[in-house]
Amino acid sequence: MKAELLEAEVWEEASKGMRLSFSQLSAILQAEASSLPALTRLSRMVKRRFRGGFISYSRKVFIPLTRLCRNACKYCGFHLEEARPGEVYLKPRQVLSIAEAGVRAGCFEALFTLGEKPEEKYSEARRELRRLGYSSTIEYLYECCRLVFKHTGLLPHSNPGVVDWEELKALREVNVSLGLMLENASSRLCEPGGPHEFSPGKNPKLRIEVIENAGRLRIAFTTGILLGIGETVGELAESLLTILEIQRRYGHIQEVIIQPFRAKAGTPMEGYPEPSPLQLKKTIIAASLLYREAIPVQTPPNLSKPEELAGLVEAGIDDWGGVSPITLDYVNPERPWPQVEVLRRASEVWGFPLKVRLPIYPKYVVEDSGFLPEAFREAVERLTDRLGYVREELSLGA
Repeated sequence: MKAELLEAEVWEEASKGMRLSFSQLSAILQAEASSLPALTRLSRMVKRRFRGGFISYSRKVFIPLTRLCRNACKYCGFHLEEARPGEVYLKPRQVLSIAEAGVRAGCFEALFTLGEKPEEKYSEARRELRRLGYSSTIEYLYECCRLVFKHTGLLPHSNPGVVDWEELKALREVNVSLGLMLENASSRLCEPGGPHEFSPGKNPKLRIEVIENAGRLRIAFTTGILLGIGETVGELAESLLTILEIQRRYGHIQEVIIQPFRAKAGTPMEGYPEPSPLQLKKTIIAASLLYREAIPVQTPPNLSKPEELAGLVEAGIDDWGGVSPITLDYVNPERPWPQVEVLRRASEVWGFPLKVRLPIYPKYVVEDSGFLPEAFREAVERLTDRLGYVREELSLGA
């Protein structure tokens, strides 16, 4: 589709309040580089008009509760194949030590990332849970989240993997928000030879069920897609549309992460080609124009080169995600976080001031819509301004 025709068609849909179709999304995802100036201009206009004039980020500590996992994704460098006895899980004192360091560094979020249900695959995980006094990883995660908020005031956000209704309901009590990446809606990627061949928890039906259950439970929720793991353009478009359909029913998806695959040494996909900056920008544009006012768009800043960050703002992102002043990105440890001043400059190039947010998005802070758990209400109100961002005097230096 020619750039001028695509631009006119997309703008007409946006101005009429209509959603992009599968074919329009696919055309954006396959657009030539010559179409980018027109499409980025449209995307920024839509972002500013419908999702606001700021770019935000969350100041966090990263707590890798366990790196054993029942899944064995072919691109993952986070999960371990084994752990030394007694070292499967961080102990409560270790968790609190990380959180306390975060408080001293001016953080507001405790991000718990962990392997999914390692006790299903590893006997050592089962033994260690028993020694700790818990019957499951999720039960132990619950207690660690509770301890962190009680003793440090950091707001927990957990990425627990596939969990059932009761586990999700329990985690809502001790997390201000939760997350699970859809990654892709196609079950083809779980077939022999695919990146999720040995990952039962990456079945998209299971992940969609968790995301929908979070909506039923009124949990502010983060999800997203993993770009460049072998999906087709059609599968990528369908994944973006699937997230929108869930949001239409429940209204709980606080952000969609557009995360580019990055090859990890020592993994089965270490030589697999990474998505180009152009592919990433086109996917951000597609998400921005599709979601319009419905869902903010995020991309992790440490997965792109510093000189590429302003181009991601140009494409229409709303948020840089969690950035830590003291802990690694344990999922991508080879990719250090950029300095906040770098993010500020990249955002302001396109006229968007940088704001600090909590791990629950401003929308769910300012609207009395039942998404903010009662246990966190007082703390959140104390930390935020009338727009739902962290108060200016508290975010100075962040």
